[in-house]
Amino acid sequence: MTEAHDAGLMIRDVSVRFGGLLAVDRLSLRAPVGEITGLIGPNGAGKTTTFNACTGLVRPTSGTVHLFGVDVTHAPPQVRAQHGLGRTFQRMELFDSLLVRENVALGKEAGLAGSRPWRHLRSSRSNAAAVRRAADAAMERCGISDLAGSRPADLSTGQRRLVELARCIAGGFSVMLLDEPSSGLDKVETTQFGQILRSLVEEEGAAILIVEHDMNLVLGICDFIQVLDFGKPIFAGTPQEIASSEIVRAAYLGSEADDDLVPAGGGF
Repeated sequence: MTEAHDAGLMIRDVSVRFGGLLAVDRLSLRAPVGEITGLIGPNGAGKTTTFNACTGLVRPTSGTVHLFGVDVTHAPPQVRAQHGLGRTFQRMELFDSLLVRENVALGKEAGLAGSRPWRHLRSSRSNAAAVRRAADAAMERCGISDLAGSRPADLSTGQRRLVELARCIAGGFSVMLLDEPSSGLDKVETTQFGQILRSLVEEEGAAILIVEHDMNLVLGICDFIQVLDFGKPIFAGTPQEIASSEIVRAAYLGSEADDDLVPAGGGF
């Protein structure tokens, strides 16, 4: 495997400016294959803007975005998806009019259609079979096969989060950006979610970049963590280094940095 492929997602000196507001200021980070990378910071730190720059929803003012060694800085979102980049959102984007299996299948269908959505209307039998296999495998990995015939509106928040993750997995994305995926989950559901993410990187070699406020989850599953504050990178390190950093405590953790925080490997 080449160094470029190992890098997965790499952004270099990325800045994003909205008028007079510098939302992201010369940020560089990597989300390597086979690892979970955390991106944390207080509200307004620039985390979601960073995700938008990675996925093509906003254009960086400066800097570059690479996927597996390919410069996609100026590429539209669908091209980045074709290079293996998938994403979930802070607000769940599920279709309540569709069954769970149909929602999950959309992940694979979108990848097959690419930039030509009419392929959805003229799908071949082989494509249809591939969609079914991908959706079934993704639901099984997330433990929601028994929910395939349900509608998202009838599910709990935790189950809906798993449906959204399954849709991303079904897309076959090599790099996944997860935006606060544990929001609304209880402790048991969060633990289950963390175990699924670890299995993805350890068994499938996925690269995951996660924005998350649940510090027990972040410290429990991440291999490396980048901290932002007011758009600037202020610290980066292992979960152990993050948990013990006075800089991070002062800027972000505050009263959350207590004895209950779990170091990497703690229960996940």
